[in-house]
Amino acid sequence: MKVIFPPKLKRGVHVRVVAPAKSFLPTFTEEKKLRAIQRLEDLGLQVSFGKYVYEIDEFESTTIKHRLVDLHDAFADKKVQLILAVHGGATSNQLLKYLDYDLIKNNPKILCGMSDITALANAIYTKTGLVTYSGPGFTIFGAEKQTDYTMSYFEQCLFADEIIGVHASDFFCNKRFDKEEIKSDGFWAMHNGRAVGRAIGGNLITLNLLQGSDFMPNLSGSIVFLEDNAKENIRAVENHLQSLINQKMFHKVSGIIFGRFQSDSNMTKMLLKKIIKTKKELDNIPILANVDFGHTTPMITFPIGGEVELIVKGKGSVIHMIKH
Repeated sequence: MKVIFPPKLKRGVHVRVVAPAKSFLPTFTEEKKLRAIQRLEDLGLQVSFGKYVYEIDEFESTTIKHRLVDLHDAFADKKVQLILAVHGGATSNQLLKYLDYDLIKNNPKILCGMSDITALANAIYTKTGLVTYSGPGFTIFGAEKQTDYTMSYFEQCLFADEIIGVHASDFFCNKRFDKEEIKSDGFWAMHNGRAVGRAIGGNLITLNLLQGSDFMPNLSGSIVFLEDNAKENIRAVENHLQSLINQKMFHKVSGIIFGRFQSDSNMTKMLLKKIIKTKKELDNIPILANVDFGHTTPMITFPIGGEVELIVKGKGSVIHMIKH
């Protein structure tokens, strides 16, 4: 499969905000919306919204048809260079069989989002070769705290071509709109080693929803990024990880990077180490954890389908995004 990198962003281009999963909720106030728009405008981007981002039903979403309209319109619109998901949710996998993959492939542009958008982003990469991005959704730009780190990696990944060295943030917030800043204890080196591979993944449970379908990315030669929110406790995380390990090509995975777990999940460094130790398939690959992506803030932006180097060596551990 030929890998397609979308054009990098430049000042003055348009970003279209769409809701492939969850729509805008009443809790996302006008104040937060204006703050998010301002942050994107500070990067030189012009912001517009899909027609149906405010439509909402019992599942905090809208119809498959309307979500497809907004997504297809964004890819077809020549002015749009960045398609930014509102946030995550639980329904983007409903779209996968109905997407116009030829339209997407012939109009390569940046798609960025997190959590449930993992299904959409990995499926598009798998079906078209277009590199997509796991990173902040629109609502993240409306947060009050810990935004500088998020903005820095978003800009480095989507505006430039240079190799990016990813280092741990100094502080984090447990949820996107929390005001309490917690001191970070840095990356957790689980298994030392070095690997270079294609980045895939994002949210663990959402990635696993693709298993057994044409939308599941090939694990061979990959560095798998995995995170989950507080709704998934330590037993669920272990089960989802085992489900991924059971996949046919998992033995060819080059490395694993775990995002930071929210405190309500009760995951600790020692518990994660114990989970990893019980799975012999993980014995000989580098594994790094407590990395800044997932449901805490701040977060990095990384390329699904791009080339990543993982170096795990204690406190000197680092991730290099080589091609993004």
